[in-house]
Amino acid sequence: MASYNRVILLGNMTRDVELRYTQGGTAVTDIGLAVNDRRKSQTGEWVDETTFVDVTLWGRTAEVASEYLSKGSPVLVEGRLKLDTWETEGQKRSKLRVVCDRMQMLGSGGGSGGGHREVGGDEHSFHEPSHHSAAPSNPASAERAGGDDFSDPNIPF
Repeated sequence: MASYNRVILLGNMTRDVELRYTQGGTAVTDIGLAVNDRRKSQTGEWVDETTFVDVTLWGRTAEVASEYLSKGSPVLVEGRLKLDTWETEGQKRSKLRVVCDRMQMLGSGGGSGGGHREVGGDEHSFHEPSHHSAAPSNPASAERAGGDDFSDPNIPF
């Protein structure tokens, strides 16, 4: 039987990154991610629900997270689920976590333009966003924003 283990999460960091290294010199960190979900209850009211997820980052991805991310930072992670099991004082314990394969930092990063930084994948490289000005996608709304009265009978809205 085939199986597929893939997770994509978008949330905010719950704590600052604490980078450490294995005996072999590989960087590793565990981050906490708060993922919010909004749904309607049976009474019709909107209810916010937060899920807290532990995510493990390895190698260059862990180093970049340590350098650029802090508590509250928005981040997108892609990876796989892993179940850890252990025994403490005769009690079996388990914990489900995400092992990150790719991370994308979201937000402005303190610069003047928005953007994102992506880390991970096969090449484990760090990608800076290219910043360029884009023309408005809707000329009609650009004209209206400028104060000119614009009407075109061919626009269906």
